[in-house]
Amino acid sequence: MNKSSPADQTPEKMTLKRQLIRLVLLAGITYLGFCLMLAFLQRKLIYVPRAAPVLLAESGYPEERIREVVLSVDNGLYLYGWYCLPDADKTSASPKLALIFPGNGGNRLNRVRILELVNDLGCAALIVDYRGYGGSHGAPSEEAIATDCRKVWAFATNELGFSNDQIIVFGQSLGGGVAIRLVWELCQENQAPAGLVLQATFTSLVDAAQHRFPWLPVNLLLVDRYPSINRIPNITCPLLMLHGRQDNIVPLQLGERLFAVAPEVSANGIQKRFVELPDAGHNDIYHVALDDVKKAKREFLDSIQTASLGAD
Repeated sequence: MNKSSPADQTPEKMTLKRQLIRLVLLAGITYLGFCLMLAFLQRKLIYVPRAAPVLLAESGYPEERIREVVLSVDNGLYLYGWYCLPDADKTSASPKLALIFPGNGGNRLNRVRILELVNDLGCAALIVDYRGYGGSHGAPSEEAIATDCRKVWAFATNELGFSNDQIIVFGQSLGGGVAIRLVWELCQENQAPAGLVLQATFTSLVDAAQHRFPWLPVNLLLVDRYPSINRIPNITCPLLMLHGRQDNIVPLQLGERLFAVAPEVSANGIQKRFVELPDAGHNDIYHVALDDVKKAKREFLDSIQTASLGAD
């Protein structure tokens, strides 16, 4: 077979070949540049705070049911949050505290509906904004948040006086990764909380990012990874998970995979439970599935209370 030499190629073919090579090189350079930009800016994309301080009056709570919390963390930085109490007629005979870790956007003012729901269930609520959110100092990262969570836990137990078996940890979206790490650490220390409630959360941040950006090598780029799927198998407290079927930010399948590797039964004999919310997406759960969420959380609290009474 005769092979054509460069001399045999027409000027038009040579020009087209050069143009194709240039296009491929340009596309490669553009892709690489975009990946480098995302690697450099990734925490700006992961954490989307409303940084401005929040006043107590903005919460809409009566003064007697809310107080500001100020926690000192590393290097003289301060975090700000709220401690909210239920109405006196809704307070349980066996008080519980909901320790709330929210998603990656906004600040605690955007979580008032969650606080109110928790209070309606008879629990006190504690929410402390991550670094960079709601007036809290510093910048967020996975490790900084994990360190700060231990300060929040210490405040709940030492300052507010709740024992570990009176605290239920709530994690929403990114906060699910935060909550799972905290509970995983506590379980290793034989200080498991009364329960863990996860809402619209993921197996890992890598998986969630890969879903949204399938054309990017996120496994190579991400620094903050929140590998919840590696931690949840070692959680010993009761577990409730809720997830919207229409969630296009953290797909239902990620929640199901996370749930599948969790222990079937907690150390005190409570079966894990997954509640699928058929009409809910990621950010509208309290708008379209509020009754289902209330029912699931009420039943979860009741199961914890029943197990506690049985242990006594």
